[in-house]
Amino acid sequence: MAKDKQKRFLLRMDDSLFERLSNAADADGRSINAYIVKLLSQAAPHGTWEQRQLIGRSLSGKELDTKSGLVLVAGIYYRYLLESPEKPDPTASYTITESNGNILTLKKI
Repeated sequence: MAKDKQKRFLLRMDDSLFERLSNAADADGRSINAYIVKLLSQAAPHGTWEQRQLIGRSLSGKELDTKSGLVLVAGIYYRYLLESPEKPDPTASYTITESNGNILTLKKI
């Protein structure tokens, strides 16, 4: 299996931080480098803006425009698809389960 291309850079930190990272890395069974890479990977955002900001957000059914098939979320109009084949229920709540371009998939909750 080919390794991903890696970049090297110099990281300076005070002794106290290095000691804390060293202890945490030991407790996690990793080298300090591997531990820092793990922490940075968890902190770096993944996916598109929509995936990071919209997935899991709840919407009221009355926000779904049944004539145009659009919904306004975070100041942007998106087309929407419902997970179930029923018509939108204005009294229900929906959660965004998927984002693909300008199309959101909604699930009734």
